[in-house]
Amino acid sequence: MKYRQLGVSDLQIPAISLGSWLTYSGGVEKRQAIACLHKALDLGINFFDTANVYGRGAAESVLGEALHGIDRTSYLLATKVFFAMSDTDRGLSRAQIAMQLDASLKRLGTDYIDLYQCHRFDEETPLDETMEALTAAVRQGKARYIGFSEWPLDKIEAAAKMPGVARFVSSQPQYSMLWPFPQDEIFPRCAEFGIGQIVWSPLAQGVLTGKYRPDAPPPAGSRAGHASMGAMLPKQWLRAPVLTAVQQVKLMAERETGLSLSQFALAWVLRRQEVSSAIIGASRPEQVVENAAAADREVASELFARGEEILAPFIPVVEGAFP
Repeated sequence: MKYRQLGVSDLQIPAISLGSWLTYSGGVEKRQAIACLHKALDLGINFFDTANVYGRGAAESVLGEALHGIDRTSYLLATKVFFAMSDTDRGLSRAQIAMQLDASLKRLGTDYIDLYQCHRFDEETPLDETMEALTAAVRQGKARYIGFSEWPLDKIEAAAKMPGVARFVSSQPQYSMLWPFPQDEIFPRCAEFGIGQIVWSPLAQGVLTGKYRPDAPPPAGSRAGHASMGAMLPKQWLRAPVLTAVQQVKLMAERETGLSLSQFALAWVLRRQEVSSAIIGASRPEQVVENAAAADREVASELFARGEEILAPFIPVVEGAFP
């Protein structure tokens, strides 16, 4: 496994990391989820991303169980705070950050989080209050570093220029061949502030594995065919023209590079030096093995360009506006 620097932190994280958004919060049997984590460790994937809201604490609890008894210095934990944990508990206020961080630490069975991230921006809490609370967490030793996910550019800039507070070292945006938007502004601006990218959904929630075909229902056991996990998958990505284009890229990747589509799509994400790691989800250990191999793959830029050209008609004109 290759490792990359995370922003201005002293963290070296694997180019491929393991997430727990849907799989660890009930989408996959716990035994299988734990098997995936242990396979990841075997392969040198020692960075695990979760959030308090995933299964309302369930994903953190499973991670804590899976990592129990393993040397704490041998792996890195990242979790997040913002979304509702109850009818009254949500957001990035000073009180919420303090309370939710302690609850996450308890579920994860650890004394500290390596990377504590704001899951979204909180419009209802002053930015200075949020940053002061995060700074307190760092000074108390409960969080080594802080980051954010899907923050607006102006808020990123405001936080970076705020005096006397802990610095963000990571950004976690959605990024894939079907969702390339962060590379235009977020990537370069964050780089100026020493903020690295840990991207989520690099395989477009499984669409860029090629498992979904335009002429067939979703395979049994797949995310699109799962009642709860499939609800988060954009229906536009399952339209026949999109899936046809994805199959064309799959064929090109296999013929021209000898890679699976998953490996090709992950290598495309990792081609950017701003990307410190791509978070994968896995329901079977074999998926971890296949995806981990992408960290070592070099692909000619013209082949990436051909893939981009095939998929270009199906990328929204502007972020959030599907054709």
